Amino acid sequence: MRTRNFAAFVSITSAALLLTACGSGGSAASAVAAKSDEVPTTDVVSTERKDDAAARLLPAGTTHLTVAISVGGTPPGTTYLSDGKTPTGQDVDFTKAVAKVLGVGLTVEQASFEAILPALDSGKYDFGASNFGVTDERRRTIDFVTYINDGQGFAARKDSKLTKITDLGQLCGLNVATGAGTTFEATLEENKHVCTDAGKKPYQVQTYSEQSAIWSSVQQGRSDVVMSTINGLRYAVAHQPGLRFLNEYHRLDVGFAFKKGTRLAPAFQAAVNRLLADGTYDRILRKWGTTGSAVHTSRISPPELRN
Repeated sequence: MRTRNFAAFVSITSAALLLTACGSGGSAASAVAAKSDEVPTTDVVSTERKDDAAARLLPAGTTHLTVAISVGGTPPGTTYLSDGKTPTGQDVDFTKAVAKVLGVGLTVEQASFEAILPALDSGKYDFGASNFGVTDERRRTIDFVTYINDGQGFAARKDSKLTKITDLGQLCGLNVATGAGTTFEATLEENKHVCTDAGKKPYQVQTYSEQSAIWSSVQQGRSDVVMSTINGLRYAVAHQPGLRFLNEYHRLDVGFAFKKGTRLAPAFQAAVNRLLADGTYDRILRKWGTTGSAVHTSRISPPELRN
């Protein structure tokens, strides 16, 4: 995957973006165009104004921040508008809205999902915004400021015998597709022993850096089931034929990610709470159809949810 850079003041543009297509021929281009029409385009952020109280919580002299976002998923995750180069999605809207509340400029850089968290410690990015679930393991090296509640779920083809997965032992002997560097991959790898402990054939974890590759694997029968975000799975099933959402497996808080010990967290927390108070928060969730993921207040690095 190539790294694509975007620079902007509050609004995110992509003047130098190159979109690389897989496959060839007009049919693929038509399919992309058709899907792009389904991506919500309502502007729910531009009217947001700077909040001086929140801005005063920023470290002295902070006027510009660099954020890393992983592009290449399906809504409500970050994807492209019909021009094939402008990033959009729930995380993009929240990032833009928080920047406006804090009155800071943004440099937005695209990176692969699995590369963002390790790069925060080096200072390459000030924060990451790509539906990062808050886990106790991640909290050891990363600080978070929460803004939604999403989590882990499953989906499969409509002809699958799977109906609801309450125990990973139900996956024994199957091929499970998921995103590389995600909480889903970690959960699956950590629990492979449930199959061998029961004397069963372990499931195989198939990781992909692109969401499109995950769905192709399932549609073509190379994978039996997908583990991904609850909201992302619901959207994909609603917009792709032949798929079925199975169930929610584990809820997680989702937050902006920062280097451990960041001084930015209080300002971001105040900014998210401002969005909750002035109605912008609700407008963003309604735009992306994720009102079931609303939180009542933003928190800094809360313990992992247990359910």
